Amino acid sequence: MVVGVVLATLGLYTLIQPAAGGHGHGLPQWWKPPKDVRAQLADVSARSLERYDRALVGFGTRHTLSSQDDPTRGIGAARDYIKSQFDQIAATSGGRMTVELQSFIQPVSPRVPVPTPITNVVATLQGTDPSSADRIYVVSGHYDSRVTDVMNATSDAPGANDDASGTSAVLELARVLAKRPTEATIKFVAFAGEEQGLYGSAHFAQFAKAAGWNIQGVLNMDIIGSPVGGNGIRSPHIIRLFSEGVPTSETAAETARRQSIGGENDGVSRQLARYVKETGQNSATDMTVKLVWRRDRFLRGGDQISFLQQGWAGVRFTEPVENFDHQHQDVRVENGKQIGDLPQFVDFRYLARVTRVVGSSLAALARSPRAPGNARIISANLSYDTELRWNANPEADIAGYEIVWRDSTIPLWDHVRRVGNVTSYTIKDLNKDDNQVGVRAIDRDGNRSPVAYPIPAAQ
Repeated sequence: MVVGVVLATLGLYTLIQPAAGGHGHGLPQWWKPPKDVRAQLADVSARSLERYDRALVGFGTRHTLSSQDDPTRGIGAARDYIKSQFDQIAATSGGRMTVELQSFIQPVSPRVPVPTPITNVVATLQGTDPSSADRIYVVSGHYDSRVTDVMNATSDAPGANDDASGTSAVLELARVLAKRPTEATIKFVAFAGEEQGLYGSAHFAQFAKAAGWNIQGVLNMDIIGSPVGGNGIRSPHIIRLFSEGVPTSETAAETARRQSIGGENDGVSRQLARYVKETGQNSATDMTVKLVWRRDRFLRGGDQISFLQQGWAGVRFTEPVENFDHQHQDVRVENGKQIGDLPQFVDFRYLARVTRVVGSSLAALARSPRAPGNARIISANLSYDTELRWNANPEADIAGYEIVWRDSTIPLWDHVRRVGNVTSYTIKDLNKDDNQVGVRAIDRDGNRSPVAYPIPAAQ
């Protein structure tokens, strides 16, 4: 079996390896992950995930319009449970983690018939590196649930998979990651109001934008608990990752530029998705990350969209083949078949593997440099070469930069050149008309940033 081919391209010998997951060629894997991260991933527990999930299901319904103050039933009880778990986790963080309830009143709107309190539960693990702590990564799920009638706030709505699975993964990642310092800041968030219209995440994203937060990426987990589809297809080692190419927040000027020179597959969310595949798919996770070039599934959406609307990179993790009998359904037996989103249809060992994928990528993001800023491709004159420039990274441990490129029809980067600790580089005889090009930063430990996609500039 051929596992690698050495090609002489433009005087550079580049190792090209088949990338797992059926997505063509890709660069050699730099993230293994390291020993300490492997120990964290090994700490992810299917039993712990099941405990969280069953506790959330035990509140009967978590509908956004359900009781706010009943101690045992409704969204208020679920809110208080999530906060109590975060509080216990924060106690293990050496003071680095803080927990808060972010509440607001949602006015009357579609699916909200009366002004309604909506509360996001947020645990912030503060970064410890002064040159990296401003960077924020959000890992999220939503804790509200629903049945067939989206306005039914009284019937049992267990929501074991949609989205107690994602919320449980958020809690488990907080538990595992809180014990060790991280360079960048991570916000673990359980959103409410998702089923009624993404209201919780919209409020959070708008607040973050107004506050000037530097959100570098959003990893949203929604329906991640089962590898078995309603059609019987079983894919126990695959997780889908949805990402948009053309940014939701694209301006008219950016649209005109993209229409002129391309870049439909190179928005910030697409670069984040490539990075997750690089860092989440490895022997420690035992999973393949299946990239899906869409913002979300047909007729549906998730909380990452609220961040896309503000111009930030965001992706959505969803199980490989969904079972619609176990989503947005009244709990019932119909023709001898159990219908409803119940814990018996969640595979907690699979959920643990998915949680490790997200944890592996989150750990890589939090310890790696940010993508280089102000990346640009010089296009003042016609040229046979490709000239790139970018701003120096602020991190203290930057060792240099790499230029990556690929043919415009290939999904993953498949060429790389280390260029040293510089802020400009020219690749001789690389035709920028035919290739997509990017730049990424490297620290002294060999950690790589996501790729920055350059825009045309005169200088």
